[in-house]
Amino acid sequence: MMQTEPIFSDNLEQEFTDRFGNSPEFIVSAPGRVNLIGEHTDYNDGFVFPVAIDKYMHIAASPRSDRQVHLHALDMDEEAIFSLDVPDESETPAWCKYLKGVAYLLQEMVLSDMGYVQQGMSAVITGDVPIGAGLSSSAAFEVASALAFLGVCGLEITDTGVDTKADVTLIELPPTELAALCQRAENEFVGVNCGIMDPTISLLGKTDHALFLDCRTLDYVQIPFSLTDMLLVICNTNVKRELASSEYNKRRAECERGVEIMQQWMPSITSLRDVSLEDFKKYEAELPQITQKRCRYVIEENTRVQNAVSALAAKDFNTFGTLMNESHAGLRDTYEVSCDELNVLTDIAQNIDGVIGSRMTGAGFGGCTVNLVYSYAVETFHDQIMKVYTQRTGIKPDIYVCNVGDGACIKWNT
Repeated sequence: MMQTEPIFSDNLEQEFTDRFGNSPEFIVSAPGRVNLIGEHTDYNDGFVFPVAIDKYMHIAASPRSDRQVHLHALDMDEEAIFSLDVPDESETPAWCKYLKGVAYLLQEMVLSDMGYVQQGMSAVITGDVPIGAGLSSSAAFEVASALAFLGVCGLEITDTGVDTKADVTLIELPPTELAALCQRAENEFVGVNCGIMDPTISLLGKTDHALFLDCRTLDYVQIPFSLTDMLLVICNTNVKRELASSEYNKRRAECERGVEIMQQWMPSITSLRDVSLEDFKKYEAELPQITQKRCRYVIEENTRVQNAVSALAAKDFNTFGTLMNESHAGLRDTYEVSCDELNVLTDIAQNIDGVIGSRMTGAGFGGCTVNLVYSYAVETFHDQIMKVYTQRTGIKPDIYVCNVGDGACIKWNT
């Protein structure tokens, strides 16, 4: 197995020291994620099945004596400064909105109730989660920011530390509540209507496990997922997801419309999560054709997620792979959020010996596919994807070979 615990770069600590004159008090790391199955089910109160991947956003930080936040984004070579007292009055790069939102909500929703005041912070930021690829770099950034802002206050949530210091106060803040805070920060401060899955898996990821998450109740189960002779291979179409936002809103509206219509016969339902496939078949002819297709996909996908969890628990990887393939077919043909490039990638992958399953992951209209591949076939897979995808699309893909990583953690310098 490859290393799954975050690797803390000496360069990151040195960059911090060079900029601020002292070593960072801690480094926070939060992973990106890939969703194995269960796409577009989260906003329908459904089920998802993601894993954390061994690619992380890192923040090296120390507290300040004032109420200012001084930041340097290493990979972008950008600096930013803002005051916690008047965060919206300073002109800062767009990525600062994530930190501003998290800092504000931590103070309003967590720290004030505990008698703490948010402290200023000096920080250097870096990471290897690909940005804009649908691997949730934004949620990883939010989670890392939340833990960093808690860290400069001398606080840490339980079960997040690699080596907690004696003078750090552990607080009982459920990870799902912190995930909801991060989601709200992105919704309200960044303006992206993201779901709860991404920050939740970034916080709760566990090596050799996938997270079966109920997006209505936020109940979850860690399901063993040991890649002893397999790897997750993620392929980036390198196509910009220009339609993702507008089409996402359309799909969400159609799902809501379907629920409103079916409430005539099933008044107790509040989302597609409440509709079984058997009940749907009784009334689907009453729905407009487009609404019918969108609802059918979500209802079927919720069932696929539950079946995938059962298959994985039984180590039935053939069934698991078949369900991944069926999920992509539904996203392509019924929910219609795929694109030519995603379909080319999955078509190539599903015809390579040693590929267990392949599907698009994320919002769609670009972004990535997730592939479960036997180790012996990874080299062939890589060569075929690079060659054939480039030939058929004229675009060179990016390929990331990943393991299932741990969730967010903090390493204190002692």
